[in-house]
Amino acid sequence: MEAAVVDPGSKLLKAGPAIPDQAPSMIIPNQMKRMLDDGSINDNSSSEDTIVDPVVRGLIRDWDAMEDLLHHVLYTGLGWEMGNEGQILFTDPLCTPKAVREQLVQLMFETFNISGFYASEQAVLSLYAVGRISGCTVDIGHGKIDIAPVIEGAVQHIASRRFEIGGMDLTKLLAEELGKSNPLVNIKMSDIEKIKEQYSCCAEDELAYEKTKNACQTEQHTLPDGQVITIGREKYTVGEALFQPSILGLEAHGIVEQLVRCISTVSSDNHRQLLENTVLCGGTASMTGFEERFQKEAGLCSSAVRPALIKPPEYMPENLSMYSAWVGGAILAKVVFPQNQHVTKADYDETGPSVVHRKCF
Repeated sequence: MEAAVVDPGSKLLKAGPAIPDQAPSMIIPNQMKRMLDDGSINDNSSSEDTIVDPVVRGLIRDWDAMEDLLHHVLYTGLGWEMGNEGQILFTDPLCTPKAVREQLVQLMFETFNISGFYASEQAVLSLYAVGRISGCTVDIGHGKIDIAPVIEGAVQHIASRRFEIGGMDLTKLLAEELGKSNPLVNIKMSDIEKIKEQYSCCAEDELAYEKTKNACQTEQHTLPDGQVITIGREKYTVGEALFQPSILGLEAHGIVEQLVRCISTVSSDNHRQLLENTVLCGGTASMTGFEERFQKEAGLCSSAVRPALIKPPEYMPENLSMYSAWVGGAILAKVVFPQNQHVTKADYDETGPSVVHRKCF
């Protein structure tokens, strides 16, 4: 049985057997409804207290919900059999606390009775997916942005940066902007999310974005309830906020300048190797025009060495940026488990959850 690879994001969980040149077999929302005391499910999906997010801003926050989600993924989705559980590799977001790693390995061995465990950082795995062991990842997820330099397969934590903004904040921004241009229409956040995915794009540069104030072609969009809204400049605002965080009310540099500043804290001997092997990942990075805008901003940045994006190999699945950490995990699983570099049940029984820090890097 192939090892399972699980990448639990803030919005989507990616899982599947470790087959590196294929997309994960499961890509599912991780938001769940809380069961009521009588064992029934509350069908009132608009009631906020019934909705559970196991992962918030990239980190597991609700362990009961995560256990239920993993039970569904492993036994129903991947077809594991009770009493014959296999090996599993998890992706770790940047800055994962030690306590979270220990609680995860404890859950997997004590509740799921797995035979082997490994975890590796998402930044390293995303580079593996494009055939690199050194470089820099810019991961724009639903709940956070992680920028991480990686040298010879090791994240340079002192130079890494996490920003507590992500796709969910861009969705809220779009809701505000659409509310201004369509004041008489009440749009659900779930519909806003779909509008963002369908329409959002990046302007060619800051000047082009400014021009959309006066001249921007509008489109009519029909909501599920039949109401019609107008979408114009708003579709550019979401992407522009990543390059002009002031749009979000933040006093911060744009994403390319943030990358350059992170790298500046690493030895100058590694600047070229890191910046010229930059990988974009996360669902937001797949926005129309984002790569082109990123490259254009890179040509204007303050660094002597300009960031350059790595294109994924042709044999990799399409839209790799959306699940590159999972693909890298599938590649790594083909190495660590056959070579017995993982945490075994015997390791766990002997040392306890802290073994994860010694065996998983």
